[in-house]
Amino acid sequence: MPPGGAGDSTADYDALTNPPPRPSFDDDEFADYGGDVYGTAGGPSDDDANEPRRPGGASDLVNRYLFPTERFRGEWRRHWIHIVKRLALGVLVTFALGWVAGLLAKQEVPYGMAIAVVVWLLLIGYLLWDVLEWYVCRFVLTNKRIMLIQGVFNRSVAMMPLSRVTDMKYTQSALGRVLGYGTFEIESAGQDQALRNVENLPNPTDLYLQVVEEMYEPEASEARRAAQADGT
Repeated sequence: MPPGGAGDSTADYDALTNPPPRPSFDDDEFADYGGDVYGTAGGPSDDDANEPRRPGGASDLVNRYLFPTERFRGEWRRHWIHIVKRLALGVLVTFALGWVAGLLAKQEVPYGMAIAVVVWLLLIGYLLWDVLEWYVCRFVLTNKRIMLIQGVFNRSVAMMPLSRVTDMKYTQSALGRVLGYGTFEIESAGQDQALRNVENLPNPTDLYLQVVEEMYEPEASEARRAAQADGT
């Protein structure tokens, strides 16, 4: 006889002993919330509902050096003028080596042509290495700091908090004003820093204004970027 006395019905007893199965959900139903069925980290919280878990927009090269609460503002390679000067020198040396190789061939110098070819290949390898280093090097701005990432195999990451920047300016030569590049000079508490001089940065006026805005008007920077995001 079911427990509970004669007043309990068989239906009530069955409901207690055989409860309905718990509903199941797929992960796809929770994809829009940034988490999974079990509520693992990734969904928005009360404090950072609009803050991404990882800084958005950064390349993989830069993203590994940013922490989750940091807001990525931009990354820039040095202006192409940074490598054009060396590439132009490489072209001149190539012509010079061609002339020397022809001269050695006329003089019938043993292995003269081979030596000229080896020197030329070493020069090309050096220039390609310069291009690769230029491609990897990035100047990075976040709401917390500025960084300069350099190096292909031996990586160098220089960093300066925006709160410690005491003075900053940029200079442009006549050619820099025409082509759109300049040199940043950044000082922190009167000490020499790895970021003191950063040469050949593109669009220095715009970049300077962005850095200054992050230093003195972070709220305005956030509002402007939010408006741009809504517009797109």
